[in-house]
Amino acid sequence: MSRFTLRQKKALETKQRIIETALDLFSRKGFDRVTVDEIVKVSKTSKGAFYVHFNSKYEIFLEKFKEIDEFFANVTETLPKEISMYEKILLLNQSQMTYLKDSLGMDLIRTVYMSALIPNQPKFLSDTDRSLFRVVHSLVEEGQETGEFKKDLSAQEITMLITRCMRGTLYDWALFGEDFDLVEEGQKFIRTILSGIITKA
Repeated sequence: MSRFTLRQKKALETKQRIIETALDLFSRKGFDRVTVDEIVKVSKTSKGAFYVHFNSKYEIFLEKFKEIDEFFANVTETLPKEISMYEKILLLNQSQMTYLKDSLGMDLIRTVYMSALIPNQPKFLSDTDRSLFRVVHSLVEEGQETGEFKKDLSAQEITMLITRCMRGTLYDWALFGEDFDLVEEGQKFIRTILSGIITKA
């Protein structure tokens, strides 16, 4: 049993090394210029080990985004209970932009967006089954149930608009560079959208 646990630990360490190596290479060289062979060589692993964990190099992005979505789910648990849904969505967005800026960085975000346009690849960024989408959807639904948000649009439609704002803000950050304040611009964008759905007192 202990040998099996050790094997599992080794496999997880190998997987993490592949992910970290690949993300570093993608960031420095661009997704299209990095091969599986190079990832294997730099990470000092084997091709067999790579394909045990991933079907393609694109799946490394998916793995990273699963980690990010876990972060969003955890952030939701820490949001103060007494604040409004409006404030919760703003805090979630602020946490998201801060995390992506500090954890992924602009070069990697650029690579993620370029890679998302490759035909026949999983469209994880727009996947409505992502934790991020489900978290926002639950906040919007609660806001509508309590009368804080209007019901002119469905919770699904409002969630699509909010998550589209998030993706658009990240795209502009990648486009405009360091002069673009990701966190501040993200807050302005979300506030503008929310101002259209909030029930006026």
